[in-house]
Amino acid sequence: MDAKGFTEEPGSTHQAISNRLLDLVGDALTVAGLRKEWERPSFLGPTGDGFAVGLPTRVLPYLVDPFPSLLQQRLAEHNRHARTQLQLRVSLHVGPLPADPESPHWTGNGESRNDAHRLLDSAPVKAMLAGASPRVTYVACVFSDRVFKDVIAAGYAGLHPDRCIPVTATVDGKAFEQRAWLHVPVISGNLVGVLPASSPPAAPAGEKRISPRISGPRVRQNNGQVATTVENMTQQRDSSR
Repeated sequence: MDAKGFTEEPGSTHQAISNRLLDLVGDALTVAGLRKEWERPSFLGPTGDGFAVGLPTRVLPYLVDPFPSLLQQRLAEHNRHARTQLQLRVSLHVGPLPADPESPHWTGNGESRNDAHRLLDSAPVKAMLAGASPRVTYVACVFSDRVFKDVIAAGYAGLHPDRCIPVTATVDGKAFEQRAWLHVPVISGNLVGVLPASSPPAAPAGEKRISPRISGPRVRQNNGQVATTVENMTQQRDSSR
């Protein structure tokens, strides 16, 4: 995740802002029932104006929902009183990476992490946050196509597929182009017309196109499995609150 407008702040404030971002994200993850995973991540690395964190695949549904909404709420509380107003871009991707919770700052590099950074820097999510009201919308998420298909469209998270917008994620100056999905927990009126109305990105040959309007079950709690790795975390979530 990255903070919009971070480099516009005085250099002397950057470290304090970075620390505050960690606190805010940690608060949201704790309320989502992921305190233990946050305290012992698979990897954690700063990016200057944000950071990347690796968490176990079993918690993926909770990173889709309720984490974005909880982060939006936490940022709203922060922005009501803070001099530095924060808006965050958040990307979510899944894939194999080396991990060492005993030394999280020295591991986690690989293609899946690179793709997560490219999604975060992609034009659609930047346009979405740039067009949003800085007084209403504090979080803009971009989910990889794999996250959308395996977790959201499959009904393993509480986020309905209709709340995601299909886009082609590209990054200026980079050989990167992937299908992705945008989600904004709180919409502001400024967002109307920010993205051009278009068909979802073309599916690769032999792959069935996913419609942007997919009927799927509404799941308030994940009690199933995603690729046999998602465990029932209901008891852990309740005990973490």
